[in-house]
Amino acid sequence: MAKWKVQEAKARFSELLEKANEDGPQVIARHGKERAVVLSVKEYKKLKARKPSFKDWILSMPKVDLKIKRSKERPRRIVL
Repeated sequence: MAKWKVQEAKARFSELLEKANEDGPQVIARHGKERAVVLSVKEYKKLKARKPSFKDWILSMPKVDLKIKRSKERPRRIVL
């Protein structure tokens, strides 16, 4: 991904859009920190289409074996 400074992106916006269409996502940085990504409509639609269902998302989670040990003590008495 190419990196653009904000001022450069403003000054050459048309070129930025063309690069996003031809070369892929373009990163815009302010003060050296990445702030935004410009991408083509085709790439955006591809990302939106890959949204998994909630069920698929849950099933894709890593399997964790939870072993919880219960206390053998009697529960405390509560007077109501």
